[in-house]
Parts: sequence; structure tokens; C-alpha cells
Amino acid sequence: MKKYILPILMLTIFETVAITLWLTKDNLFYLFNFSYIGCSIALGLFLFIKKYKHARRVTQLLVGTYMLIYLGLICNENMQIEGFWYYLFTGVFEAATIHYAVAKIFGPLIFGRGWCGYACWTAMVLDFLPYKVPKQPRKKIGWIRYIVFAISLIFVAALFLAHVGNIERIMFWAFIIGNILYYAVGIGLAFLFKDNRAFCKYICPITVFLKPMSYFSMLRIKCDTSKCISCGKCKRVCPMNVDVTDNSRKRENGTECILCFECVKECPKKAL
Repeated sequence: MKKYILPILMLTIFETVAITLWLTKDNLFYLFNFSYIGCSIALGLFLFIKKYKHARRVTQLLVGTYMLIYLGLICNENMQIEGFWYYLFTGVFEAATIHYAVAKIFGPLIFGRGWCGYACWTAMVLDFLPYKVPKQPRKKIGWIRYIVFAISLIFVAALFLAHVGNIERIMFWAFIIGNILYYAVGIGLAFLFKDNRAFCKYICPITVFLKPMSYFSMLRIKCDTSKCISCGKCKRVCPMNVDVTDNSRKRENGTECILCFECVKECPKKAL
């Protein structure tokens, strides 16, 4: 049963969040929401243990489509960063603020950039593209994410400072237009750089939250150096260019690991 500890742990964490928010917010939705996400993640990890090659994609599609279609399009909730700023400015701990607290601000202390690998609806689409393994060296343009981050904050702040009416409706359209732009830019960059995850590396503003917290993540890919033969296969298949053979928290691109386990599957000596 030891090999099932990780899916059980993740399910327990999300069920704890689900029950806590249900009772404190007196809203049954939170019980359903986080229970669903927890079960989806646990299922993906269980399938990975059973060596199903599309295990992560199952979770990615279950969570990503739920958040994009149900929460975003049907429930009219902007779960992107603009929605977070909106609820933050209104002083309401609901929807996007809870989502960000759990998945992108405090959650990474436990599961690092797992959001990027298992739940992001932008990456869900980008991972269907043909460049799953980067074909070119990583570019030094990650600073662009901070500009996008600042633009999102300034955009929402300007709406409040200008006392624009019906901001909630504007947030819904910002979600629609924002997603279209994200997909267009993400797909364009994937083909330009021959790298499905180029958007995640250089543009995505959410990583401004994720990167510093992921440095302290409890769940990390670690290397048994006594087994490692330095074949380099793990580095070649990593979509985020992480040096997983280095166990230091300061390893190359260490805060970029999305826990996709491609390196674990590829290692011939089971050193990871």
C-alpha cells in the first residue's frame, strides 16, 4: 500500500480543504468543487502508479475542462488572474481568491507547480501540440511574465479607480477574451520555439505566484545518485528544462518542475 500514499495524501488534503470551506463558508459548492478536484488528481496519480501512459492527461482534462467550461463559461466566474484581483479589491474571499490561495499561493508549498501539470486549462490545450519535448534551448525572456502580471493588476485597478459600472460583467468578458489571447499566444509560441510549454516559461503571469512558493515545495522529484548513470535522458524529456539529477533546491530551473513524471518514466535505472 506504500505506493498509494501520494494519491491518498492528495485526496486527503483536498477533502480537508473541501470540508473546511463548506463548514466555514456554509456553501455546499466548496465541498463539491474541491472534492471533485481532489478525486481527479488522486485518480491521475493512481493511474500513473498503474503505468497508464495518459494518467496525467486524464486529470488535466477532468480539472481543466471543469474550470474552463463549468466555472468560467457556465458560472461566469473569472478564474484567471484578473478575477483574483477583482475579488481582492472588493475584499471578498470567494471564488478566484480561494482558488488562488489553494492552488497558486499556499498550495505550491506542498505540491509545487503541480497546478501547471495537472489542472491548468491553458496548458491542457498546449499539451496536445506536437512539441512535448523542447526542440530548442530555453530562451532568456522569462521577464515578460512580470510585465503581463503588472498589466493584469493595472487593468483591474484602473476599473476600480475609474468607478466603472458593472465590473462583474467586464470580468466575464475579460475571462473570454483573455483565454482567446492566451491560447493564440501559447499556440503561436509553441510553433515558433518548437516547445509546447513556451507560454508557461515566458508569458504566464500566474508563475509570479507559483515560482517563489515552489522553491519550498514538499513534493519534489528527487534523484538517487547511487543509481544515476548520467545518461541525460531525464533532462532531454523534461518539458520545463529542469535538471532533476540535482537534488538541491537551487537546481537549474528548479521552481519550474510541473511534476509531470516524464523523467521518472524515462529513467532506465529507476533513479528518480
